[in-house]
Amino acid sequence: MGEALAAEHGQTAAPGTKPSLAQRRKAALRLEIAGEAVRLFAAQGVTRTTGDQIAQAVGISARTLWRHFPSKESCVLPLLAAGLEFAVEQLGHWPAETGLLEFVTESCRDGQLPAAAPAILDLIRMTSTDPALRAVWLQAHDDALPVLAELLARRSGGSADELRIKVHAATINGALRAAAEEFARRYADAPEAAGNEITTCLLAALRAASEGLPY
Repeated sequence: MGEALAAEHGQTAAPGTKPSLAQRRKAALRLEIAGEAVRLFAAQGVTRTTGDQIAQAVGISARTLWRHFPSKESCVLPLLAAGLEFAVEQLGHWPAETGLLEFVTESCRDGQLPAAAPAILDLIRMTSTDPALRAVWLQAHDDALPVLAELLARRSGGSADELRIKVHAATINGALRAAAEEFARRYADAPEAAGNEITTCLLAALRAASEGLPY
């Protein structure tokens, strides 16, 4: 893809560049912190979980934890951003002569959707009941908006600042979020669910988005 989500927001490096060893280690640590935070949140609730507990579970100091994240809830951002990053990366390979639904259908048929980790599904479900986690989830999508707008601008030959392109980017972004939430809700008791199930939710959301407003 042309641009990437910044490392602090779960994004990757610009195309053609390879992250340094320090950047890769930082990303790995952030993902480990996110995984432990989700595990603790799911086991004992967000309110009863402290930053110190998350740091201890990872084996780092609380001071190190707070260097990476401003709050305990924001610790989960790398996991929430991972699915968005994957989606934006795939859209970067979207052929100019192919419609969005056709491209997504073909990509899904080729098995390019990753399996949904149980931790991510647990986390997305928790964003529907915990306001602070909800804010982090929405922040992840907000961070993706300019990346999607740039992608659509390059595809159309327009500008990412055009209202029309901003609306289209927001529409795709919203469809991705709704699909993830629907999949997490629908398959709460089937953590092994993947492939066709994810595809069904994603295509249903994108079809609804492509219909426009029928009111």
